[in-house]
Amino acid sequence: MLYSSAASASERVYDEVKESILTNELAGGELISEGDVASRCEVSRTPVREAFLRLQAEGWMRLYPKRGALVLPVTERDAREVVDARKLLEGHAVRAAVATDTSTARLVARLQVNLEDHRLVAADDVAQFSRLDAEFHQLIVAAGGNELLAGFFTGLGERHRRMASTSVQRDPRVVARILADHTELLHLIEARNADGFDAALQRHLDDVHDLPGGLQ
Repeated sequence: MLYSSAASASERVYDEVKESILTNELAGGELISEGDVASRCEVSRTPVREAFLRLQAEGWMRLYPKRGALVLPVTERDAREVVDARKLLEGHAVRAAVATDTSTARLVARLQVNLEDHRLVAADDVAQFSRLDAEFHQLIVAAGGNELLAGFFTGLGERHRRMASTSVQRDPRVVARILADHTELLHLIEARNADGFDAALQRHLDDVHDLPGGLQ
């Protein structure tokens, strides 16, 4: 990304800190200081303060004067709400997408490319793995043809990435589970089995994110 003005220093800090949160490099509960981030990004404290205020407004952190910024953890309620919203949006999109052979084939082709890219990611590249994981599900919602819902899902995608990063770092076996589950979801879409997709998606999200009702 290019940054071309003085104001862009704040944008750059915002992007870097937010990416660190989404990839769990900055974990929930961690307290970070303006000074440390300013040194790391080689900027003054002013753009750091502006970036922190923006991240606080978006719900990623909470500021404490003279102490720093607390990276807010993902609570069980947060995770459940994101997962519930995703089930509704993806299930609705699949029903629209599998209405015709053409739209089904188009979605299957795009998901196959995503899975091929996903399998090539290095095991320790959490950032890229979580990005492709989010993309897989975004492709499904976009295939539903509802731009309003697709736009809403884009906002969920960032929280999706953070939750996926956390799960992978908690248990590396999650990587294989995600790839296996995505393969199953793709096959169900190819078979135009929307009910089967709903059931498999619920298992996938509950298990990967270790939510009550999922595998422990």
